[in-house]
Amino acid sequence: MAAGDPRFFARSGPHPLAAVAAAAGAEVPEGDAAAAGTLLHGIAPLQSAGPEEVSFLDNRRYAEALAATRAGAVIVHPDMAGRVPSGTRALLAREPYVGWARVAALFHPAPPPRPGVHPSAIVDPEAVVDPSAEIAPLAIIGARAEIGARCRIGPAAVIGDGVVLGADCRVGAHASVSHALLGARVTLHPGARIGQDGFGFATTASGFLAVPQLGRVVLEDDVEIGANSTIDRGSTQDTVVGAGSRLDNLVQIGHNVRIGRCCVVVAQAGISGSTVVEDFVMIGGQAGLTGHLHIGRKARLGAQAGIMADVPAGADVVGSPAMPVREFFRQVATLRRLAARRPGAQGGAETEQG
Repeated sequence: MAAGDPRFFARSGPHPLAAVAAAAGAEVPEGDAAAAGTLLHGIAPLQSAGPEEVSFLDNRRYAEALAATRAGAVIVHPDMAGRVPSGTRALLAREPYVGWARVAALFHPAPPPRPGVHPSAIVDPEAVVDPSAEIAPLAIIGARAEIGARCRIGPAAVIGDGVVLGADCRVGAHASVSHALLGARVTLHPGARIGQDGFGFATTASGFLAVPQLGRVVLEDDVEIGANSTIDRGSTQDTVVGAGSRLDNLVQIGHNVRIGRCCVVVAQAGISGSTVVEDFVMIGGQAGLTGHLHIGRKARLGAQAGIMADVPAGADVVGSPAMPVREFFRQVATLRRLAARRPGAQGGAETEQG
């Protein structure tokens, strides 16, 4: 069965093989050039694709599935061209997964906004909403907010006073945005919370005293924020997420955090206040970063890592407290050897008395 249930996903096509190859940035072997006009109707996994569908192979571990596929065309690396079965057209791409993403978008383009404001939405008279934007039912647009061209504001979403959205932004259902400036093509998935108070307070003899949070959140172009993730506004500085970065669902970003370009933060990770994350950093699921740290460019922080000190550029760290990968596994190996040497470790555990 082709991917993309038509109840949920728009579909285009069929598309000729030549158009699919062009979208993928792929070449068609010379012997298959005559098939350039062959029509393809959709995309599907290798295991289920039929003669009118296109698939891909990016991981050599699935070479057996490639050998058995019935797909009409497969996007593969040139090194795998000889493994494509007869009857299946090879589309040769240096980056098959990138090509697949573009072909999937060709067959299933994102639906365009439906310009206009739903009668149940509330738009403040001082707000500026581009005529090409879509404002869904029960959405609220605050005073002096600016909604750019072709933006889509989902049902019951709240855009606070003074918030600015650049062109082609998407704000999911029940998301809320305050004290924030968004660039172009920013996506907020349902339930995201952007711009709320940071976690700042002073301790007094009688209890806690809230410190006013006077900064903003700045999301640069092409940032994507997952469902139910939260980004606190800064205290006196801005909280910034750099262009092209991707945050998964259920991520927490504290006040004054600065995340660089094209970073990835996986689900349930948390970054405490005033931490600086340089460009191209990858942070695994459930990792926790204490405040006021500096994470160097292209560092990789493993899942569930506890980051309590600065991490140099290009480093790979795991564990809690986090340490370099090689050191971590040396310690694990040492513990295993010690455990294997203890009395009763082999041949059954001994019973201790007293």
